[in-house]
Amino acid sequence: MAKEPTGSAKTEKSVEVAPKAASETEVTDENRDEVATKLVDRFALWAGGAGLIPIPLVDVATVAGVQIQMVRRLSQIYGVAFSENRGKSLIAALAGSTIPATSGMGFASVLKAVPIIGTPVGSLMMPALSAGATYAIGKVFIQHFASGGTLLDFHPPDYREFFKAQKEKWSRRSAATPPAGSAPSGSGKGAATAST
Repeated sequence: MAKEPTGSAKTEKSVEVAPKAASETEVTDENRDEVATKLVDRFALWAGGAGLIPIPLVDVATVAGVQIQMVRRLSQIYGVAFSENRGKSLIAALAGSTIPATSGMGFASVLKAVPIIGTPVGSLMMPALSAGATYAIGKVFIQHFASGGTLLDFHPPDYREFFKAQKEKWSRRSAATPPAGSAPSGSGKGAATAST
């Protein structure tokens, strides 16, 4: 009997916190994955912004903080108990099990310390790598939590291929998105032809 109120309290807490993260929509079983995906998209953009921090290694620490907060919010959406220490170790283990896919973040961060050329090059690389890694980590935890998993039974090597696939998906998605301020396709050609 005591567990029932605790379970409903967890649900109320999830519903209470998650709507703020998902444009004031109530989290139900039907829209939980959609709300979680929007949350991951938003945190990936925040991680990309954190990658712009010009101080080497501070940017990596900030991105890690964004990722921990994302996993915390995902655990609330799925009603999974969250432990910050466990979350940190799982994200580190997930990143460690996919070293080729995430080692570029550390390199891009340290590159910012190289005089003259390092800061601009590192500042271009780090946001993209941070956003991609955060997106992939978020999608891994969505899949794990949606299948009934918890932080205690998460095994990072099991998600190595899924992580890589999600990172590639983010890269394709980012490449397909036109840069801000560019003209829609077709209208730029007609305008250029008309003015010549």
